[in-house]
Amino acid sequence: MSETAQRNRPETSTAETTAESGQKTLGGKRGSGVAPGDRGRTTIADGVVEKIAGLAARDVVGVHAMGSGFARTFGAVRDRVPGGGKGVTRGVKAEVGEVQTALDLEIVVDYGVAIADVARAVRENVISAVERMTGLEVVEVNIAVGDVKLPDEEEDEGESEDEGPRIR
Repeated sequence: MSETAQRNRPETSTAETTAESGQKTLGGKRGSGVAPGDRGRTTIADGVVEKIAGLAARDVVGVHAMGSGFARTFGAVRDRVPGGGKGVTRGVKAEVGEVQTALDLEIVVDYGVAIADVARAVRENVISAVERMTGLEVVEVNIAVGDVKLPDEEEDEGESEDEGPRIR
């Protein structure tokens, strides 16, 4: 190559090819060594974990509702307000750290079910759903059974989550 051609060629001295891998690196140094998917930070809000846990808990047979009587009554009012949305997080409290989370749930069970079995099933379902969807380690799921729904009891306002607003 002539001296003129070498001078007009772009400088490539900072980009070198390593003999072992054939990868190009800048400045003769290898890249950060961190996979692209691991560069940066992901944070998960408490409300996200609460929604996942609330839905997972409601999926268990024997769980009639979530939350205390007051929370269900307040939630019924909120559900009827336009934009208030469903009370998916009613009866669920999450504390989320960087890699772990802890949950407190308050449930109402149907009369006749074995409460210990329902609590165990709720715990397993919640842990499975939260860990699968968030990657967080669930360190504990505390369950408080706040009430039992008797077969002859009328539905409290808003206790049934399938009901829409009533028009009178």
